[in-house]
Amino acid sequence: MTEKNKILVEATPHFIEVQSSPSEGRYVFAYTITITNAGLVPAKLLNRHWLITDSNGKVQEVRGEGVIGEQPYLKPGESFRYTSGAMLETPVGTMQGQYTMISDEGINFNATIPKFTLSIPRTLH
Repeated sequence: MTEKNKILVEATPHFIEVQSSPSEGRYVFAYTITITNAGLVPAKLLNRHWLITDSNGKVQEVRGEGVIGEQPYLKPGESFRYTSGAMLETPVGTMQGQYTMISDEGINFNATIPKFTLSIPRTLH
């Protein structure tokens, strides 16, 4: 990825207590993602690839077209924000991945989604 094609990804996770059932091993999290085109060329998000890992080491791999049914097109300086969710069998886990992008110049490149932690409140210090 060059400075021409630079996408920044930030994540903010939240535990959804009302949809969770710890006694059944179901912990539901929402996460808000902000994708910012910090490059010099407009780019479109084509695909997503997630690795969701719980504290038992169980990995869910998620691949798909776009995000929340959209393939956002971002001009330099523009951002796109969306909220989605994940379910774990443990109270703590992580998510990470990448978005496949295509620039207006026809170059495919990957934007890294940095690893972030999913955790029920008061579990991690």
